[in-house]
Amino acid sequence: MSELPQRIWSDEDLERIQRGYKAQDMDEKWDVFTEGEVVFVHRSWTGYGVFAATFAPVEGGGWRIASAVVERDGERYGGTDDVYDCLMLELVITAIVLGEPASELRSRLVELTRRKPRSADAAAGVIQHSALGLRSDSN
Repeated sequence: MSELPQRIWSDEDLERIQRGYKAQDMDEKWDVFTEGEVVFVHRSWTGYGVFAATFAPVEGGGWRIASAVVERDGERYGGTDDVYDCLMLELVITAIVLGEPASELRSRLVELTRRKPRSADAAAGVIQHSALGLRSDSN
């Protein structure tokens, strides 16, 4: 990916991220697991790998995504835009794994999605549920 999230995650955040996340029901769309400093994000229904993000320590403390790859096979993942994929990667980690509200990220997801054909009139909650498997009011 040419675009990477700029967030610096704390040591505590990385510990939680490394514990991973397993979708709890059919409505949830993502599973997350790690091997060392690499975080893998897979579709929960198919098991297809979509993202692999390598975390690296930041001088002064914390962790940043130093590199990431994204699936580009349209049969496995429909993303073709690095800006959208960067946002989606950060949103999955932030909202799903860490359980943070991620209001700003959610708003950006809605904005980017509405720019796509046939999505301009979609409700914010529908967009978030479709992409993340989360209701707009869930944490």
